[in-house]
Amino acid sequence: MSDLAELERRITAALDRIGQGVEALNATPAEVPADDGRIAELETALEEERTVNAQLEERVKAIKERQDSTVDTLAEEVERLREMLEAEEASVARLRKMNGELRGNNDALREALSAGVAEPHLVNKSMMAELEALRAAQAADRAELDAVLGELSPLVEAMEKEVADA
Repeated sequence: MSDLAELERRITAALDRIGQGVEALNATPAEVPADDGRIAELETALEEERTVNAQLEERVKAIKERQDSTVDTLAEEVERLREMLEAEEASVARLRKMNGELRGNNDALREALSAGVAEPHLVNKSMMAELEALRAAQAADRAELDAVLGELSPLVEAMEKEVADA
């Protein structure tokens, strides 16, 4: 940023010198100093400042492109992480639901056994709830693995690129 302030100061000084030169050129012949060296100096300064200005514009353009690229990359990453979070939340919600059903069925089965009545439909219902809870746990594990793989994939690609470039 200090480079920008220095460049701005130099451009302002050059423009002042140019303004003075233009005033001298627009003056009447009696007022015009016979200083051709000064005009050449001003033209050289003008060209230098144009060059500096062009370089500065190129730097600003490169910085803007880099910033836009970074913003796009971050937006894509946020979207990917949001989708992963939604999948994780859905898996956890399903797992909680299945565990609640399993607890309810187990309680009913326990009451039936303590009463001395073994009801096959309660055993069957409990087994179905347990199977569904296992499926929900497996889905949650799969979502977690997908999240880990999603985080590792860019790292592996970067390493492969470094190896290929070396």
